[in-house]
Amino acid sequence: MPYADLHVHTTRSDGCLELEAVPDAARRAGVAVVAVTDHDRLQPFDAPVVERDGVTLINGIELRVSTPAGQRVDLLGYGVDATPALEGLVEEIQLNRVERGQAIVDCVEDRLGIDLGVTVEDGFGRPHVARAIDAHPETAYDYGDAFEQLIGNDNPCYVPRDVPSFEYGLGALTASCRLVSLAHPLRYPDPKEAVALTAEPSLEAVERHYAYTREGVDHGLVDRAIERYGLFVTGGSDAHDDELGIAGLSRHEYEQLGIEEIPEK
Repeated sequence: MPYADLHVHTTRSDGCLELEAVPDAARRAGVAVVAVTDHDRLQPFDAPVVERDGVTLINGIELRVSTPAGQRVDLLGYGVDATPALEGLVEEIQLNRVERGQAIVDCVEDRLGIDLGVTVEDGFGRPHVARAIDAHPETAYDYGDAFEQLIGNDNPCYVPRDVPSFEYGLGALTASCRLVSLAHPLRYPDPKEAVALTAEPSLEAVERHYAYTREGVDHGLVDRAIERYGLFVTGGSDAHDDELGIAGLSRHEYEQLGIEEIPEK
Protein backbone atom coordinates (compact mmCIF):
# COMPACT_ATOMS: atom_id res chain seq x y z
CA MET A 1 0.00 0.00 0.00
CA PRO A 2 1.44 3.42 -0.91
CA TYR A 3 2.46 5.79 1.86
CA ALA A 4 1.40 8.85 -0.18
CA ASP A 5 -1.35 9.24 -2.78
CA LEU A 6 -0.53 12.49 -4.57
CA HIS A 7 -3.42 12.70 -7.03
CA VAL A 8 -6.91 12.84 -5.53
CA HIS A 9 -10.07 14.68 -6.58
CA THR A 10 -13.04 15.77 -4.47
CA THR A 11 -16.48 17.22 -5.05
CA ARG A 12 -14.76 20.59 -5.42
CA SER A 13 -14.15 19.43 -9.00
CA ASP A 14 -15.32 16.14 -10.52
CA GLY A 15 -14.71 13.71 -7.68
CA CYS A 16 -17.28 11.97 -5.48
CA LEU A 17 -15.43 12.44 -2.18
CA GLU A 18 -16.19 15.43 0.04
CA LEU A 19 -13.08 17.33 1.05
CA GLU A 20 -13.91 16.81 4.73
CA ALA A 21 -14.05 13.03 4.16
CA VAL A 22 -10.54 12.73 2.70
CA PRO A 23 -8.81 11.87 6.02
CA ASP A 24 -11.24 9.02 6.71
CA ALA A 25 -10.78 7.65 3.19
CA ALA A 26 -7.00 7.89 3.59
CA ARG A 27 -7.03 5.98 6.87
CA ARG A 28 -9.20 3.24 5.37
CA ALA A 29 -6.63 2.85 2.61
CA GLY A 30 -3.65 2.98 4.96
CA VAL A 31 -2.39 6.17 3.30
CA ALA A 32 -0.59 8.75 5.44
CA VAL A 33 -0.32 11.61 2.92
CA VAL A 34 -2.86 12.80 0.35
CA ALA A 35 -2.48 15.56 -2.21
CA VAL A 36 -5.85 17.11 -3.01
CA THR A 37 -5.51 18.07 -6.67
CA ASP A 38 -8.87 19.22 -7.93
CA HIS A 39 -9.07 20.35 -11.53
CA ASP A 40 -8.31 24.06 -11.97
CA ARG A 41 -9.49 24.75 -8.42
CA LEU A 42 -7.75 26.16 -5.34
CA GLN A 43 -8.37 24.55 -1.96
CA PRO A 44 -9.65 26.37 1.16
CA PHE A 45 -6.50 25.45 3.10
CA ASP A 46 -4.60 28.02 5.14
CA ALA A 47 -1.18 26.59 4.32
CA PRO A 48 0.64 24.58 1.62
CA VAL A 49 0.55 21.51 3.88
CA VAL A 50 -1.98 20.85 6.65
CA GLU A 51 -2.76 18.08 9.12
CA ARG A 52 -6.33 16.81 9.38
CA ASP A 53 -7.27 14.02 11.79
CA GLY A 54 -3.84 12.44 11.68
CA VAL A 55 -3.47 12.64 7.89
CA THR A 56 -1.15 15.01 6.03
CA LEU A 57 -2.99 16.89 3.30
CA ILE A 58 -1.01 18.55 0.53
CA ASN A 59 -2.62 21.67 -0.90
CA GLY A 60 -2.58 20.83 -4.61
CA ILE A 61 -4.09 21.58 -7.98
CA GLU A 62 -4.32 19.91 -11.40
CA LEU A 63 -4.11 22.50 -14.15
CA ARG A 64 -4.81 21.74 -17.81
CA VAL A 65 -2.62 23.55 -20.31
CA SER A 66 -2.05 23.57 -24.06
CA THR A 67 1.37 22.58 -25.36
CA PRO A 68 3.18 24.34 -28.23
CA ALA A 69 2.00 21.52 -30.51
CA GLY A 70 -1.62 22.08 -29.44
CA GLN A 71 -1.93 18.99 -27.24
CA ARG A 72 -3.69 19.41 -23.90
CA VAL A 73 -1.87 18.03 -20.87
CA ASP A 74 -2.24 18.30 -17.10
CA LEU A 75 0.21 19.77 -14.60
CA LEU A 76 0.11 18.91 -10.90
CA GLY A 77 1.08 21.65 -8.47
CA TYR A 78 1.98 20.62 -4.89
CA GLY A 79 2.25 22.78 -1.79
CA VAL A 80 0.17 25.64 -3.15
CA ASP A 81 0.57 29.14 -1.74
CA ALA A 82 -1.33 30.94 -4.46
CA THR A 83 -0.07 34.16 -5.99
CA PRO A 84 -2.53 36.72 -7.41
CA ALA A 85 -1.56 35.48 -10.88
CA LEU A 86 -2.65 31.91 -10.12
CA GLU A 87 -5.79 33.10 -8.34
CA GLY A 88 -6.74 35.19 -11.37
CA LEU A 89 -6.01 32.37 -13.79
CA VAL A 90 -8.14 29.90 -11.82
CA GLU A 91 -11.00 32.39 -11.64
CA GLU A 92 -10.95 32.83 -15.42
CA ILE A 93 -10.87 29.07 -15.95
CA GLN A 94 -13.79 28.49 -13.59
CA LEU A 95 -15.91 31.06 -15.42
CA ASN A 96 -15.17 29.30 -18.69
CA ARG A 97 -15.87 25.91 -17.11
CA VAL A 98 -19.33 27.05 -16.05
CA GLU A 99 -20.13 28.40 -19.52
CA ARG A 100 -18.84 25.28 -21.19
CA GLY A 101 -20.61 22.98 -18.72
CA GLN A 102 -23.95 24.69 -19.32
CA ALA A 103 -23.50 24.39 -23.08
CA ILE A 104 -22.88 20.64 -22.75
CA VAL A 105 -25.89 20.17 -20.47
CA ASP A 106 -28.12 22.14 -22.86
CA CYS A 107 -26.96 20.05 -25.81
CA VAL A 108 -27.55 16.73 -24.02
CA GLU A 109 -30.98 17.79 -22.78
CA ASP A 110 -32.01 18.97 -26.27
CA ARG A 111 -30.66 15.87 -27.96
CA LEU A 112 -32.23 13.38 -25.53
CA GLY A 113 -35.35 15.39 -24.68
CA ILE A 114 -34.77 15.15 -20.94
CA ASP A 115 -34.01 17.34 -17.93
CA LEU A 116 -30.75 16.24 -16.31
CA GLY A 117 -31.50 18.14 -13.12
CA VAL A 118 -27.91 19.31 -12.61
CA THR A 119 -26.64 22.65 -11.34
CA VAL A 120 -23.65 24.02 -13.19
CA GLU A 121 -21.29 25.78 -10.78
CA ASP A 122 -17.60 26.13 -9.92
CA GLY A 123 -15.75 22.86 -10.35
CA PHE A 124 -18.31 21.46 -12.81
CA GLY A 125 -16.96 19.02 -15.38
CA ARG A 126 -18.06 16.39 -17.87
CA PRO A 127 -18.11 13.59 -15.26
CA HIS A 128 -21.00 15.42 -13.59
CA VAL A 129 -22.91 15.26 -16.87
CA ALA A 130 -22.04 11.60 -17.43
CA ARG A 131 -23.23 10.66 -13.93
CA ALA A 132 -26.50 12.53 -14.47
CA ILE A 133 -27.05 10.77 -17.80
CA ASP A 134 -26.29 7.38 -16.24
CA ALA A 135 -28.70 8.03 -13.35
CA HIS A 136 -31.57 9.33 -15.47
CA PRO A 137 -34.42 6.79 -15.80
CA GLU A 138 -35.25 7.81 -19.37
CA THR A 139 -31.85 7.13 -20.96
CA ALA A 140 -30.20 3.92 -22.07
CA TYR A 141 -26.70 5.35 -21.64
CA ASP A 142 -24.41 4.38 -18.79
CA TYR A 143 -21.46 6.48 -17.62
CA GLY A 144 -19.08 5.12 -20.25
CA ASP A 145 -21.65 5.41 -23.04
CA ALA A 146 -22.17 9.06 -22.16
CA PHE A 147 -18.53 9.81 -22.90
CA GLU A 148 -18.20 7.47 -25.86
CA GLN A 149 -21.37 8.56 -27.66
CA LEU A 150 -22.34 12.02 -26.41
CA ILE A 151 -19.86 14.21 -24.55
CA GLY A 152 -16.44 12.76 -25.31
CA ASN A 153 -14.06 14.48 -27.69
CA ASP A 154 -15.51 14.86 -31.22
CA ASN A 155 -18.94 13.60 -30.11
CA PRO A 156 -22.15 15.56 -30.77
CA CYS A 157 -22.38 17.28 -27.37
CA TYR A 158 -18.68 17.89 -26.82
CA VAL A 159 -17.77 21.53 -26.23
CA PRO A 160 -14.08 22.48 -25.95
CA ARG A 161 -12.97 24.83 -23.19
CA ASP A 162 -10.33 27.49 -23.05
CA VAL A 163 -7.06 26.48 -21.39
CA PRO A 164 -3.90 28.50 -20.74
CA SER A 165 -0.70 27.87 -22.64
CA PHE A 166 1.86 25.48 -21.18
CA GLU A 167 4.29 28.33 -20.62
CA TYR A 168 1.77 30.56 -18.87
CA GLY A 169 0.25 27.82 -16.74
CA LEU A 170 3.64 26.43 -15.71
CA GLY A 171 4.83 29.92 -14.78
CA ALA A 172 1.80 30.51 -12.56
CA LEU A 173 2.26 27.15 -10.85
CA THR A 174 6.00 27.49 -10.39
CA ALA A 175 5.53 30.83 -8.62
CA SER A 176 2.88 29.35 -6.30
CA CYS A 177 3.90 25.74 -5.63
CA ARG A 178 6.75 23.88 -3.97
CA LEU A 179 6.81 21.30 -6.77
CA VAL A 180 5.24 20.96 -10.23
CA SER A 181 4.85 17.59 -11.96
CA LEU A 182 3.59 16.41 -15.34
CA ALA A 183 0.51 14.26 -14.75
CA HIS A 184 0.00 10.76 -16.27
CA PRO A 185 2.43 11.32 -19.19
CA LEU A 186 1.59 8.15 -21.12
CA ARG A 187 -2.13 8.87 -21.22
CA TYR A 188 -2.02 11.56 -23.91
CA PRO A 189 -2.50 11.08 -27.67
CA ASP A 190 1.17 12.01 -28.21
CA PRO A 191 3.09 10.75 -25.15
CA LYS A 192 6.45 11.53 -26.72
CA GLU A 193 5.58 15.22 -27.08
CA ALA A 194 4.17 15.28 -23.56
CA VAL A 195 7.23 13.69 -21.98
CA ALA A 196 9.48 16.08 -23.91
CA LEU A 197 7.98 18.91 -21.84
CA THR A 198 9.97 17.64 -18.86
CA ALA A 199 13.04 19.20 -20.45
CA GLU A 200 11.69 22.53 -19.16
CA PRO A 201 13.77 23.33 -16.03
CA SER A 202 10.74 24.66 -14.13
CA LEU A 203 9.01 21.28 -14.49
CA GLU A 204 10.85 19.34 -11.80
CA ALA A 205 8.87 16.11 -11.64
CA VAL A 206 6.83 13.58 -13.59
CA GLU A 207 4.05 11.28 -12.43
CA ARG A 208 5.60 7.84 -12.77
CA HIS A 209 3.15 5.76 -10.70
CA TYR A 210 -0.53 5.82 -11.59
CA ALA A 211 -3.29 3.32 -12.13
CA TYR A 212 -3.74 3.36 -15.89
CA THR A 213 -2.02 4.07 -19.17
CA ARG A 214 -2.54 3.57 -22.88
CA GLU A 215 -1.69 0.24 -24.46
CA GLY A 216 1.25 0.01 -26.81
CA VAL A 217 3.05 3.02 -25.35
CA ASP A 218 6.80 2.95 -24.68
CA HIS A 219 7.03 3.10 -20.88
CA GLY A 220 10.72 3.76 -21.20
CA LEU A 221 9.93 7.30 -22.35
CA VAL A 222 9.29 8.33 -18.74
CA ASP A 223 12.21 6.44 -17.22
CA ARG A 224 14.64 7.91 -19.73
CA ALA A 225 13.35 11.43 -19.04
CA ILE A 226 13.71 10.92 -15.29
CA GLU A 227 17.33 9.89 -15.72
CA ARG A 228 18.21 12.51 -18.33
CA TYR A 229 16.72 15.52 -16.57
CA GLY A 230 17.11 14.42 -12.95
CA LEU A 231 13.36 14.54 -12.35
CA PHE A 232 11.58 13.81 -9.12
CA VAL A 233 9.00 11.01 -9.27
CA THR A 234 5.40 11.53 -8.18
CA GLY A 235 2.46 9.15 -8.16
CA GLY A 236 -1.18 8.78 -7.24
CA SER A 237 -4.50 7.12 -7.91
CA ASP A 238 -6.11 10.01 -9.80
CA ALA A 239 -9.01 9.05 -7.56
CA HIS A 240 -12.45 10.36 -8.48
CA ASP A 241 -14.23 8.13 -5.96
CA ASP A 242 -13.56 7.33 -2.31
CA GLU A 243 -10.98 4.59 -2.94
CA LEU A 244 -7.52 5.98 -2.31
CA GLY A 245 -4.13 4.29 -2.41
CA ILE A 246 -4.59 2.49 -5.73
CA ALA A 247 -1.25 4.00 -6.73
CA GLY A 248 1.25 6.31 -5.10
CA LEU A 249 4.66 6.61 -3.50
CA SER A 250 6.56 4.82 -0.77
CA ARG A 251 7.58 6.84 2.25
CA HIS A 252 11.13 7.14 0.95
CA GLU A 253 9.97 8.31 -2.48
CA TYR A 254 7.67 10.87 -0.90
CA GLU A 255 10.29 12.26 1.45
CA GLN A 256 12.63 12.80 -1.49
CA LEU A 257 10.22 15.45 -2.81
CA GLY A 258 10.62 17.77 0.18
CA ILE A 259 7.10 19.14 -0.15
CA GLU A 260 6.67 19.47 3.61
CA GLU A 261 9.93 21.37 4.01
CA ILE A 262 9.66 25.13 4.53
CA PRO A 263 11.27 26.87 1.53
CA GLU A 264 14.14 29.25 2.23
CA LYS A 265 13.26 32.92 2.01
